[in-house]
Order: sequence, then structure tokens, then C-alpha cells
Amino acid sequence: MDRYDIAIIGTGPGGLEAAITAKIRNKNILLIGNKALSLKVEKAHTIKNYLGIPDAAGDKLSDAFKKHLIDMEIEITEDKISSVYAMGEYFALQGAEVMYEAESVILATGVVLGKPYPGEEKYLGRGVSYCATCDAPLYRGKTAAVIGYSPKEEAEVLFLSEVCERVYYFPLYKEAVNLDKDNLEIRTDKPLEIKGEMTADTLVTADGELKVDGVFILRESVAPSQLVPGLETEDNHVKVNRKLETSIPGCFACGDITGTPYQYIKAAGEGNVAALSAVAYLDEKKRKQSN
Repeated sequence: MDRYDIAIIGTGPGGLEAAITAKIRNKNILLIGNKALSLKVEKAHTIKNYLGIPDAAGDKLSDAFKKHLIDMEIEITEDKISSVYAMGEYFALQGAEVMYEAESVILATGVVLGKPYPGEEKYLGRGVSYCATCDAPLYRGKTAAVIGYSPKEEAEVLFLSEVCERVYYFPLYKEAVNLDKDNLEIRTDKPLEIKGEMTADTLVTADGELKVDGVFILRESVAPSQLVPGLETEDNHVKVNRKLETSIPGCFACGDITGTPYQYIKAAGEGNVAALSAVAYLDEKKRKQSN
């Protein structure tokens, strides 16, 4: 397995700037995210405070980001990371089907809006999952509930319906649901709580309780405290210092995930700092190993 110098999770302004800076510093990088980049940027009407690009429409700024990546020969690995584990000398990143390894990690996954469901963190790994591709085989022939935050998650729901005996789907978005399977029930009641004993076995909704074998929560990004075990957070943001270092050595964070203000220019600046800090960390680590 290839081990990268720096793995960067997220393709918003922070993650992209971190990738560009790390590439300039000749580091072997892995940039993981959406090849379409940030929908938040693309859909912005007008961005007035991005230095050198006044009154930029979001789609134009997104196009400029893509061109910069092409010019720098930086590729995006399209995957969703569900967990990052600090292994001592390196980090292991769990993708949908692949495990990646990197000497250091930069988190640029954006902000996760809303609080976890009651019981979500308690039963994580014990009946609660964030990745259908990863964990669907555990529920073969069983019943699963799926909470989806965007239409793009419907492919995961369809896959689950092919594995599970029954699937309850709770779409938390306004767009029409494009799913039709005999063993798939589309629910309009609101999920409220996850309950169980040793493992999660009940999803409480506004209409009552559903007995299930597992609950899949499919969000755009995973809350930082759930993404990286042991990571110090505050108000659902990652705690960092001026160097964008987190509480875990070798792990850095930038952009909205570090807190307000949620500004593109701030995210890009932090991406630059985080990458330079990661480079300094790797250089210091190399010096210690050579002594």
C-alpha cells in the first residue's frame, strides 16, 4: 500500500489551497473529495471579498479552482472518508472500499450543521454507521433504517436495498426521491432518537418506534469528533492553534471545520498555513528519524 506524505480530506477552498501548497513543496499528496469541488462555492451568487477576483460568481470561481488543479497536475480521489485513525507513525483513512495511509492529515471537510441524534455517538460502530458501502454486508437479510441528507445518497440506499431484507428511508431534503423497490419504504416522519441495549435496535420517530438492526446516517461530511477518534473539539468545530495543529500530532485542520467566520478567503488562507505546518511536521519527523 502506498503511504502518502499528506492526505487532504475536502475539496473546498481550504483543501484545494492545502493541496496546491503541499504540491509546490514537493510532497506526495492525496486529495480526497468531490471532483465537482464545493457545491457551496459553485452555487454562490456573488463573492465580493475574494482578493483579486472582485464580484466573482460562484461558478466562475469554481472553474478557476478546477483550472488551477489541472495546471498543477493535482488529481482528486473521489471517495468518502468515514474514519481517520492515528496509528502512531502514520494515519489510516477508511474510504468506502479502500484504506489509505498517510504520514500526516489535513482535515478540510467543512462544517457539519446540526447536532448528532441522541444515541448516535453512543452506538457508533454498534448499529450506527456512516458508510453503506463499508458496512452493508453486516446487515445482509436484516432490516436497516437510512437517514439521507441529499439526493446523492440515494445510490447508497439502493445498494442497501439489494443487501437487506427491508430498508426504511428517511430523506431529509426537498427534492423528489427517485427510488422504487418493493423492500424499500420511503418515510416522511422525522427521526428523533436512536435507542438500544448492547447495540442500536430502535429508531424513534415522530410517529413512533421502528425496530431495526442498524441505522445508517448519510451526511455530506462526518462530525470531526466522529471522524477522528480522540480529536479535541469545541461546539462541533476542531480546536486548533495558530499553526492549524489539532490535539493529535500530525493532524491539521483548516476552513469552516475550525470555526467562524465561514468565508472562502479565510478557508484558503488556512489551507496554506495548514499545508506549511504539515510540511514542517514531516521535515522535523524526518530529522528525528535520521538522528
